[in-house]
Amino acid sequence: MKRQRNTIKTFNLIFLIVILSYIIYIFVGQQQKLNSYKNSQVYYAKQIEEQKTYKNDLTEQKNNITSPEYIELIAREKLDMYLPNEKVYIDIGM
Repeated sequence: MKRQRNTIKTFNLIFLIVILSYIIYIFVGQQQKLNSYKNSQVYYAKQIEEQKTYKNDLTEQKNNITSPEYIELIAREKLDMYLPNEKVYIDIGM
C-alpha cells in the first residue's frame, strides 16, 4: 500500500515536471516570436517614415518644377546651358 502511494506520488511529480517544462518551453517560444514581431514593427515603422520623407520631397519637387529658378538650375547642371553674355570659367587643373 505504501509502495503504491510512493509510486503514485512519483508519477504525479514526474507528470507535473513534464507539464511545467512544456509550459516554460511554450512561454519562451512565444517570447521569441513577440521580440521578432517587435523588431519587424520597428523596421517597418522606419521604412514608412523614410517613404513619407521621400514622398514629401517628390511633392515639393513637383510643385517647384515649373518655377523659373528650377528650370534655370536644371539647364545649368544637366544641359550645360548658360545665359547669353555670361562668362563661363572652366577649371582645367584637375
